[in-house]
Amino acid sequence: MSESSGESPSANRFRGLRPNLRNATLILPRTGERVKRNVTFREPELEERLSRDEAPDDRTPLLRRSSSNVSPKGTLRTIEDAGKDGARQLWSFATSNTGRGVLKCSLAYLLGSLATFVTPVAAFLGNQDGKHVVATVTVYFHPARSQGSMFEAIVLAFVAFIYALCVSFGSMGVSILFNAKIGLPTLGHAVVLVVFCGGGLGFVGWVKQRLGNPLVNVSCSLTSLAIITVLTKEGAVQAGMFSDDKIVQVMKMVLMGCLATTAVCFLISPISARRDLKITMIQVTDSFADRLALITRSFLSGQEEDLQKISSIKASDQHRSIFASLTKNLLEAKYEHYVMGTEREYGIEAKLVECMQRLAQSIGGLGSAASTQLSLLSQAPTASALTTTSAINSPIDRVDFLSPRLLPPLKDSGGLSPVDEAPEEGRGSEDTSSSTELQKPANGNKDLATGQLAAEIFTRFITQLGPSLKSLAYTLKQILDELPYGPSPAFEIAVNSNFRTSLTQAIELYSRAREEALTLLYKDNEMKKAHPTEVEADFEEVAASCGHFSYSLEEFAQEMKVYLEILDDLKLEVEERPTGRSWRWTRFWRKSNSSNDPGECHAVTDQGGRANLAVETPSPPGRRNTHLVESEKPLHRFAYRDRVWRALRLLQRDDIKFAIKVGAGAALYALPSFMTATRSFYSHWRGEWGLLSYMLVCSMTIGGANTTGYSRTLGTCLGAVCAVIGWVVSHGNLYALAFFGWVMSLWTSYIIVAQGKGPMGRFIMLTYNLSALYAYSLSVKDGVDDDDEGGASPVITEIVLHRVVAVLSGCLWGLIVTRFVWPISARSKFKDGVGLLWLRMGLIWKRDPLSALLEGESCNAYMNLGEEFELHRFLSKLEALRSAASSEFELSGPFPDAAYGRILKSTGRMLDAFHAMNVLIMKNPTASERASMILKDTAGERAELCARISHLFQVLASWIKLEFPLNDTMPSTEHARDRLLAKISCYRKNEGPAHKTSDEDFALLYAYALVTGQLSREINEVAREMEKLFGVINEDLLKLQ
Repeated sequence: MSESSGESPSANRFRGLRPNLRNATLILPRTGERVKRNVTFREPELEERLSRDEAPDDRTPLLRRSSSNVSPKGTLRTIEDAGKDGARQLWSFATSNTGRGVLKCSLAYLLGSLATFVTPVAAFLGNQDGKHVVATVTVYFHPARSQGSMFEAIVLAFVAFIYALCVSFGSMGVSILFNAKIGLPTLGHAVVLVVFCGGGLGFVGWVKQRLGNPLVNVSCSLTSLAIITVLTKEGAVQAGMFSDDKIVQVMKMVLMGCLATTAVCFLISPISARRDLKITMIQVTDSFADRLALITRSFLSGQEEDLQKISSIKASDQHRSIFASLTKNLLEAKYEHYVMGTEREYGIEAKLVECMQRLAQSIGGLGSAASTQLSLLSQAPTASALTTTSAINSPIDRVDFLSPRLLPPLKDSGGLSPVDEAPEEGRGSEDTSSSTELQKPANGNKDLATGQLAAEIFTRFITQLGPSLKSLAYTLKQILDELPYGPSPAFEIAVNSNFRTSLTQAIELYSRAREEALTLLYKDNEMKKAHPTEVEADFEEVAASCGHFSYSLEEFAQEMKVYLEILDDLKLEVEERPTGRSWRWTRFWRKSNSSNDPGECHAVTDQGGRANLAVETPSPPGRRNTHLVESEKPLHRFAYRDRVWRALRLLQRDDIKFAIKVGAGAALYALPSFMTATRSFYSHWRGEWGLLSYMLVCSMTIGGANTTGYSRTLGTCLGAVCAVIGWVVSHGNLYALAFFGWVMSLWTSYIIVAQGKGPMGRFIMLTYNLSALYAYSLSVKDGVDDDDEGGASPVITEIVLHRVVAVLSGCLWGLIVTRFVWPISARSKFKDGVGLLWLRMGLIWKRDPLSALLEGESCNAYMNLGEEFELHRFLSKLEALRSAASSEFELSGPFPDAAYGRILKSTGRMLDAFHAMNVLIMKNPTASERASMILKDTAGERAELCARISHLFQVLASWIKLEFPLNDTMPSTEHARDRLLAKISCYRKNEGPAHKTSDEDFALLYAYALVTGQLSREINEVAREMEKLFGVINEDLLKLQ
């Protein structure tokens, strides 16, 4: 905390209205001592934290350009300085986490390549080619990951190998049965081709698309490689005989590759997911403290400049990045805890992360109230306008704080200037009494009067509650600055025994002050007067933003008490471990208690984790299925037909269609390997690698296939060129080839780890291994039946040509299957999905969220956690479809990616508003008696507002589905919302005193008013984007011709 310094020019607005705040009574959290101190919220600590975030990360270029101007020096001195600067940057990158990860990947690849270069190791793998797969495994399961992620990779590799083993042995058994027992080898080949090749590989494709996990994708690639090698290359299946030579070799190669990459991961600069999780928790908690200070200061000052500074921009970027990595680190730490036998510690950490999600939502509520305040003050006059008849009419951009992620700052506009903080002895009660009566405007302008009175209500509220609000925010920030862990490397849990007591006292002080402030605010003579509906609505919206901000701050403080309790439990578990270590997951045959399962955390998986991109389109509850017309009592004679039709409906699912066409395409591509006339052609042109490329290129949508096909084709060409260069330069020398491969792995590891282009980097190394390492195996006569490519004197150009042609043919076949067999256009799926999501959101809001709190009022709950999680997963799927749609080429023109990106962002903010309402309802599942009376009294107005918002969602859905211009006048929710706010104000004045209603009874309606305002703004924003895309109706469109 620091003292207040200079003010911006805009801080002079409303100088005559704003009072000076008295000193606040603070509670120091470490000691519980009460002091009076003049504090303000500044962000030097935030600037210091953000300056430390300039270290290289996973997206930092290897050599950054210097922005400084070159001083006039000599040429040699300039070159020397540039060399030194480049060396410093290179060393900085090499010592960063990303640089160490790249080096670890290259070392793992060097170890994997020894299976080809070292004769005893190669002999251990048998007298068969393909030993370069060991090096390929180290590239796919690279060691630049945490120990927990490596545990997960090992498990997935084991599962992939077991599946490949089952398919291989099953195909051999069927081939032997039809060949030796039945005497129909051709029929046996057909069964193997359809069931094991088509069905087995189709299931692999389905799993890859269904789970959408990068490690699962890698495991699917390896299991496809093993299955394709045994079924189409080895020849045992075609000959109708049993042979485990290739299977045993594949098992050895996968095991050796995993051992090499695991050894490097664990022995060289190991990365602990548990440590990363603790660091991320510290960063998240610091981000909470920074955002709390920024939002509180913005609310007290009424100036959006506090959110417009560079510190708030950096804070938003930092908050988004660290919150995205929180779930990832937690999931990886889970495997480490399970191996170490500390499952209970992981369970408590999962609860802690879930609590952080709720804290983020509470801060979002604070920001939403502050945003509403700035929006209302944008309609208010400036100081100069108070002496004239003009009013400032410059709107400001809205800021959505309902999401845990922080959005870009507000633009400049008029507002309430910062309050002065004077000593209590100098001001005291004079300021309070002097502002009891709201000032009247000097003219009769209605808008001016409304805006001025709104600003004065804010000033009055801040005068009464400002010191206590700052006191509680100060106590919370001091606690957040110290939690949850101490410095590295000990990371001791930094919970103080006085924190909970001090926070409880601060909450009690704040609650009393809040109640008094709101009581005085509503007793004001101006608030009691009768006003037009619009003015009443404005007053009530001001009261809602004030009350909601104060209520949200108290909710945040209450949630912080839960956070401290979880930290106490974690400290007890870490320091004493009462139940000792346990490995309950090894006793898989015992039924687990799902209530104690620490891994089930909906709030965690909701935030940017591994999204399930293959989630099916949600169906609204209670909606009648239009695909199947059913009678209430179907006739018995049609029952069988009805069951068949139900079973066939499974084929309508996109993921099932994808699995079928992938399997059919794989069977057709592998067909030449089962035919005597074409088997030699298939073997000569290395058809097995083409089939593998086909499996890797196939994607759910046309755009996805185009993207993966391009990256894999480019990677194949680059890898082929590098293989030719490496072989020619080294002349097949063992040491030169090993060194060149290590240099290649440095380059591709940088592409995979630092640039995040995994498919391209993996295919470069895959092609290099298939060519250069395979050529070396030929040169030392480590293989059989390889004379077609030079034998002991390999022809590198022939080898490269065969591999490149095979890979390109596989990619081309994958594009053909994706484009012409049950094609799924990402553009069409995206637009249909967005429209369906809007329809679903409209149906959800039509239920009236607050009616669920009244027993018997509504038979449908507002939105449960499962439904909410499904909507967020579907939004993640739409993001993936938008990315794929940008790679689809149509005659209608390029896909408007930027416009649809803004539409999805607005939709995401609307879902965050839904979530905010859901959180408040779950905290108070049943309304109190007085709150129920308010809800019943406003039921009609809420129903009208809900119907209008639902109608707007339906209009948007129809608009994007038809892609046809609409009229330029959209239905508005403004009047319906004003009537609701006026009804709340009327109830407060007329019936509130008789029923002794308090501000807490209106808390849900405050949130409801803010959420509906947020939804209205976002819907209007989407409508503006749609007008830019499709235009509006004009005379030419209405011609009857």
